[in-house]
Amino acid sequence: MLSATQRFLQYLQVERNVSDLTLKSYREDLEALTEYLIDLYDGRIPRPAEITTLDLNGYLSAMTEAGYAGATIARRLASLRSFFRFGLRDGFAAENPAKPLPNPGGGRKLPHVLSTREIGLLLLAPPRADVFGIRDRAILETMYSAGLRVSELVGLNIGDLRLGEGTVRVRGKGKKERNALIGSLAAKALKLWFPFRREVLFGQVNAIGQSVPSQSKRRHWPTSDTPETPIFLNKFGGRLTTRSVARMIEKYLKQTDLDRRTTPHTLRHSFATHLMDNGADITSIKELLGHKSIVTTQVYLHVSTANLKKIYEKAHPRAKAKYKL
Repeated sequence: MLSATQRFLQYLQVERNVSDLTLKSYREDLEALTEYLIDLYDGRIPRPAEITTLDLNGYLSAMTEAGYAGATIARRLASLRSFFRFGLRDGFAAENPAKPLPNPGGGRKLPHVLSTREIGLLLLAPPRADVFGIRDRAILETMYSAGLRVSELVGLNIGDLRLGEGTVRVRGKGKKERNALIGSLAAKALKLWFPFRREVLFGQVNAIGQSVPSQSKRRHWPTSDTPETPIFLNKFGGRLTTRSVARMIEKYLKQTDLDRRTTPHTLRHSFATHLMDNGADITSIKELLGHKSIVTTQVYLHVSTANLKKIYEKAHPRAKAKYKL
């Protein structure tokens, strides 16, 4: 099982060219299955050819009893189907025991989105008197303007940006590239950040009231600004991490008292939903988001409909009134 897993992951990386995050998800899904099977097979790891549909059905039931969300179970089941489908091709499996298993019910959960007013509050939260407040404003404006995943945002390099054209080159899932759009307010926020960015990049005075880092922390400081240098930098002149962006948003959520369910991905959900609410067609939204399938994008159609229903029920005098007919 361990050898088969390694071959499968290598296939995904080399032949399918999946992203690092996707590869990590597959690895974790197969490790979770292996842990379950070790208990089921009295401490030993079974060969893939020994694993039956009954075994996998028990695994799905165990996840359900443990309180896993339906979407998580469905994703893990999809990983197992892919693994055994590869096994048929590679010769370590004679059948696909995951194929007969039905996906868990319950439907797809609608994503959490912020209203345009709430988005405005969040974008205005970073302080303008601090260089990293200026950076954070540029980050939030760019994420919402372009509908970026947080991994795409931190991966942006200065050479990817074409402000004159209002576009930025984005490396999305599966290392696929697309051109995302940068609106005028996001472009303005980026232009405000750029002079401070160079000071942060080269370890100069990097903010009002901010001191220059010690020499020991500056020994690995960049010596030039190349097209591969990140747009958004941490205080040491390096590339931001996805966790740093998440912590930054958490800080501004506390300041604005916005919904704590909000994550970096909420800005992407809000981007798509607001486009849908304002009449953008689903095919255009699919291209802007970089989705492979329009089925993935259709969730925003449901969110938009749900928002319209709330507005209707609140505004229409006979939408929820109880009358005897």
